[in-house]
Formats: sequence, C-alpha cells, structure tokens
Amino acid sequence: MDKYQEMRAFAAVVDAGSFVAAADAVGMSKAAVSRHVSELEQRLGSRLLHRTTRKLSLTAEGEVFLARCRDILASIDESEAEISTRSHTASGLLKVSVPVSFGIQHLAPLWSEFMQAHPRVSLDVQLADRIMDLVDEGFDLAVRIARLPDSSLVSRQLASTRLVLCASPRYLRARGTPGHPSELADHDVIGYSLFAMGDQWQFSGPGGPVTIKVRPRLWSNNGDTCVAACVRGAGIQLQPTFLVAPALASGQLVEVLPSYRPMELGIYAVYPTRKFVMPKVRALVEFLSVKLAQADWASGSTQNESAPRRRSLRTPTHHKELP
Repeated sequence: MDKYQEMRAFAAVVDAGSFVAAADAVGMSKAAVSRHVSELEQRLGSRLLHRTTRKLSLTAEGEVFLARCRDILASIDESEAEISTRSHTASGLLKVSVPVSFGIQHLAPLWSEFMQAHPRVSLDVQLADRIMDLVDEGFDLAVRIARLPDSSLVSRQLASTRLVLCASPRYLRARGTPGHPSELADHDVIGYSLFAMGDQWQFSGPGGPVTIKVRPRLWSNNGDTCVAACVRGAGIQLQPTFLVAPALASGQLVEVLPSYRPMELGIYAVYPTRKFVMPKVRALVEFLSVKLAQADWASGSTQNESAPRRRSLRTPTHHKELP
C-alpha cells in the first residue's frame, strides 16, 4: 500500500481531467493510475470521483479529500525542498505559468539558455492570460504583469514596463492628433479587454492625474491583435512597451500625448509562500531577473536589485493582467 502514490495519482487525475492525461503527468501507466485511485476509494470506503464517458468530476467526499491531499503533497514537497536547498542543486520539473504574448515574444527565446545552464531541470511552460491558482493547479512559479494586490504569494519584481498611448501616422493624418486625453472621445480607440482598469484609462499630466472613460471601437483580449490593428490604422491604443517598442522604433506607431503619462506596471515572478524556496525556482527567478532587466523596453529601477524582494500579496483568482 503506497498512500503517497495514491494521493499523487488522485490529485493528478483531478488536475488533468482524465486518467490518460494524469498518467502522462506523473509518469505512470494509465492502468497504474486507475489502480491507485480505485485502491484509494476502496480503502476509504467512499467514491471520490464521478466517472462518465465524457468527463470526471469530484464527489463531495472527493472535494474534501482533495484539499487534504494537496496539503500533504505540498508538505512533502517542502520537506524535499529543504533538503535539496542545502545541496544548492536545481533539479526536477519546473511548472511555470506565463502570459501569452509576453511569453511568446520575450520568454520563449530564453528557455533553451536556462535549461543549458541547469541541465537537471525540466520545464513545463503553460501560456495563458488568466490568473492561475498556483497551489491548486500545481505551478511552481508564474510571471505576471500588473499592479499586484495583496496576496498569500511571494513576489519578486523582475522589471517594469510603461504603458504607451500610440497610433499609426496614417490614422493621425486622417483623424488628427488629440491634445488632451478627454479628446479620445472623438477618436477610434482600441481597447485591451483584460486591463484591470477596464475602460477607465488613467494618466499623470501637467495638471495632475487624469482619468478618462473610453469607448473602444475594437476590443480584444490579446495585445498582439491590438497592436496589429493599430499599426494598420484602426485607432489609438494603450499598450505596454514590451509590445509596441519595435513599432515605435520603426515609425509604424507614434506616441500620442507624451506629456500625459499612463501608469507603469511591474513584471513579477510570483510563487507560493514557503519557508524553503526550491533551488529550481530560485534559479529561474535569478535568471529572469538578469535577462529581463537587460531588455531595451524595460523601465524602472528594479534592474539593479540582486536579492529577492518579498512582500505579502493577495492575488484573487479573477485578477486581470496584461498579455
């Protein structure tokens, strides 16, 4: 009887949504995963999963037991991390959540270099613009771009990115250039639908803070889509430097209202609060801190920090972030 393997298999089935996917995730055969879960249910005398031909779902007993399983498995991971930390060797599978556009453009080119520097580490990089629950979904670390609220997570700021109000020269020739944020009401606006501030755009101008409610003609939940439309003259957009810097440098886009500065956002590595940070997590945080601070679109003073900066953060499940 292996209670650890039973709990591990059970949690994997819930996370993966099927026995086949769970088998791949934990490196067992489908038969072994099924046997572990069945033996667990038999030993407990309770059914933990509803099984149909289309999907799996937790029973009420399964929901209670899953929460306990996660606590126990996390404690085992922490114990192993404590021992591993003493050896200072980064090893094992590192599951990372990153935003889609930022992950493709700026992180994807870095993964090979990181793995070469840490040959005992394997990566599972998941791209999504929704906020993942790191503990419930089994992530070791996430990269988030936002003004982070209070959370039970530990964070380290890796870099900053400035939001830029910009448009194509073709659009400005046709429609004119606004002289104040309030004049955006007379323009076609391209809106990013996952902005935490929604349609309330905030600026810091010569006379102080300015907040404008915009009515976008085009909405998208993907920053690359917004930029592509803007370059082709669809309107005025507000997007981060990590997305628009190349288009600004080439002249495809022009900054609008430069004396009215939008907010600056932090780029953070966040990970569950644990007493012992696993070497693989620490290694990736240090690596990204160096690489992102060197980016020509990065702003702010965080690039000279050498030690992890910790603070208590509370990131709600539905908190919105940049792409």
